[in-house]
Amino acid sequence: MGYEFNHVHLKAPEPMKTAEWYAAAFDFEIVSDRERPQGDRFVVTRTPDGVTVNISSARTGEVLDEGSADVHWGLEHIGITIEDMEAELERLAEMGAVLKEGPIDVPDGPRIAFIAGPDDTRIELLQLSY
Repeated sequence: MGYEFNHVHLKAPEPMKTAEWYAAAFDFEIVSDRERPQGDRFVVTRTPDGVTVNISSARTGEVLDEGSADVHWGLEHIGITIEDMEAELERLAEMGAVLKEGPIDVPDGPRIAFIAGPDDTRIELLQLSY
């Protein structure tokens, strides 16, 4: 059997608010929004290049730890390709994002920076040519 990447799933206290932030920040499309039998709100979004990003609240009785936009074990960050680092950092800061690291010019690589997005999600911005 071949394998294909299917989706990323983010947890958020207000899934639609988070989905709307990603739509405004990175042109995610909001595909659906529903309440599930598990008691959570479940919003499906899609990136411009087709990756599904599900965003849901806590299920009934589910207690969640705080998120961390700092470096940590497990799924550490999501990466988004951008065109202009300074312009994006300024625009995203106006939307509430917090610069965590960078910008960094990677030798023989992209220019990168890390921000804290909604719900303390760590997001890497990658400017591939500069």
